Amino acid sequence: MNVYRLFSLIVLGISVTSCSSQQLYSAGRAYQSNECMKLQDDQERERCMRDADMSYHDYRRDTGAESE
Repeated sequence: MNVYRLFSLIVLGISVTSCSSQQLYSAGRAYQSNECMKLQDDQERERCMRDADMSYHDYRRDTGAESE
């Protein structure tokens, strides 16, 4: 493995671990919102957007992760 690849892997590892779970959750929800907007059916799009708009706090509460 050359030095450039090793350096790239180290930087990638550091950047991934520096993201908080809330930041990752927000990025996932933003992606989901964009995907929702592609739906043709109005009711399906509204349901999808309601799911995508769930706050991180509500997500943690609903999954039982707040007790950790």
